[in-house]
Amino acid sequence: MATASQHPARKRRADSFFGIHYDFHAREDCTEVGQRVTRTMIERLVTLVRPDYLQCDCKGHPGISSYPTRVGTPAPGFVRDQLAIWREVTAAHGVALYVHYSGVWDAAAIAAHPDWARIDEHGASDPHNTSVFGPYVDELLIPQLIELAQDYAVDGAWIDGECWATAQDFGAEAQRRFQAATGLDRLPVKRSDPGFAVHAEICRQGFRDYLQHYVDAVHAVVPDFQICSNWAYSSYMPELPTAAVDFLSGDYPLNNSVLAARFEGRCLQHQGRPWDLMAWSFSGSWGNPANSTKTVVQLQQEAAMVLALGGGFQLYVKQNRDGSIREWVLPILAQVATFCRARQRWCHQARPVPQVAVLNSVADFYARNDRLFSPWSGHTNGMQGVLHALLDGQLACDLVTEQQAAERAGDWPVWVVPETAHLDTAFRDQILAAVRAGAGLVLLGPEAVELFATGCGLAFTDDAAQEDTRFLHHQDCLTGLTGRRRTVARRRGDQVIGQLYPKDEAYGPSQPAALVRRHGAGRVVVAPLSLGACYAAGRRHVLRDWLVSLVRAAGHQPLVEITGSHLVDVTVMRKQGDLLINLINMGGPHADDRAYVFDEIPPLGPLTITLTLPRRPQRIMLRPGRRSLPFRWRKGRAVVTLDRLEVHAIVQVEGLQS
Repeated sequence: MATASQHPARKRRADSFFGIHYDFHAREDCTEVGQRVTRTMIERLVTLVRPDYLQCDCKGHPGISSYPTRVGTPAPGFVRDQLAIWREVTAAHGVALYVHYSGVWDAAAIAAHPDWARIDEHGASDPHNTSVFGPYVDELLIPQLIELAQDYAVDGAWIDGECWATAQDFGAEAQRRFQAATGLDRLPVKRSDPGFAVHAEICRQGFRDYLQHYVDAVHAVVPDFQICSNWAYSSYMPELPTAAVDFLSGDYPLNNSVLAARFEGRCLQHQGRPWDLMAWSFSGSWGNPANSTKTVVQLQQEAAMVLALGGGFQLYVKQNRDGSIREWVLPILAQVATFCRARQRWCHQARPVPQVAVLNSVADFYARNDRLFSPWSGHTNGMQGVLHALLDGQLACDLVTEQQAAERAGDWPVWVVPETAHLDTAFRDQILAAVRAGAGLVLLGPEAVELFATGCGLAFTDDAAQEDTRFLHHQDCLTGLTGRRRTVARRRGDQVIGQLYPKDEAYGPSQPAALVRRHGAGRVVVAPLSLGACYAAGRRHVLRDWLVSLVRAAGHQPLVEITGSHLVDVTVMRKQGDLLINLINMGGPHADDRAYVFDEIPPLGPLTITLTLPRRPQRIMLRPGRRSLPFRWRKGRAVVTLDRLEVHAIVQVEGLQS
């Protein structure tokens, strides 16, 4: 095989923007791997789509390798080495090649080495997942990654089945560490058992050590081999990166994908590493093979959400059982690639302008999670609901963890703490210091209000939170909310925003839905009722508008305001000194789980865009393209009109640098 030095230079992942991912998780049925894989096939993919990188199959969750490995378990039969063909073609065209490799989840390794398995709470061996405390990492994973790097000159690995597959381990090593930490002999099974949180953290740390160990070991032998652990340091594991992974990535769900990308991208953009998100190019129901390929416009809408947040974008496309590809899909991929490339100059690696910070508490995430990692316990539903409500209200929001904002909480003009029950005291004090200096603070949910009650001088008129249904009255309309709530004592000078009624009528006994009071130079808005999960379960305009009014009452003056439609998602980014306002059309049935595939997103417009700026800009442009947008300038505001928004457009504001 030709060496990498004989071919055009390939982009490193940090500089890559658009890619295509293939995998097929080889099993015992793969007896003719490579039969239909040809150079012509891969060359057509490369020349038509022109990706920065490709990712292809090498070892999936069954643990069977789709290339003739000397280290792991090869597929039963090969006609030709499909991985070698992928490498030869991509290298010849200067396209980077990564492999899909399943890490913790490896059924074949456990079948061959039962002592490598995780032990579950019943003392049984996990048939799918290896133990992060065991020899699997040294005896298979590290040697196989080195084999791929040295024998195939593969650029890196997108390692699947990692943090989200890792579960609490009840084996001997976990037992030893637990006894050393607690003095207890019995490992806890239920959350109510003594030492449950300690055992969970021991297992989490086991995964962190496992990840750091294999990344360092592979880099020591092949320093240029680039590694990602799927969903590490994301919404699944929201802590700051500690292992030397080269990039962050994750594959968001095949349905309700636009909202998923909207959330997941915000979890990655402040992590300080190159990142991308992977869209499933097809839709359907889990476990049903009758899926359908998404349309160009559907994938463009998903891509726009990722690009608007500054990340890279990749598409997951199914690979056939012999390693070949479905060529009929290539024109769709090419059109999506063209859409993305037209926006790369203004989107890729742009950074958000601090506006509204929605707290994504790491302490709360782990304290309330029934799993080691991943948000599948539903404990982030309230936070996600609040985020989507504010974004639907066209406020530019970041998701920010305590670690990301350490010593810089004052960078954001407003903080929203959404239904958070656990928070580090030192970070709470940082937020309060920012408020005393002039920032705004919005506390949502009884638990969040309780966390800040002493620091903000809040008193309750009830003894504890209760769960019931109340009707929120705001702007001459009502909406029902079922959740936990408390009542805060009203002080003279407090402003009231909204009322809660026991029935769907605005008369009779009521209580304030939210109170606003001064705190130093800033303002605190207190709304001690759970509402994020309500919005996540069913979007409603009254709740959206009320939440937006709370943020405004905290003193927030949005940099961007849109009139003409509520179906516009807004991000405020900066790149090379220019302000970049991304506008995404949120129309169409993307959030309808029954609408697997759709081919139309009704255009929006005309839209009036008002920008609050420190000085008059030199010019305002509409991107992609070269269209100049005329604007009116008065009292620090530029007003422009956009006649039509199809899927995604960027308003570029030039000349604001000092």
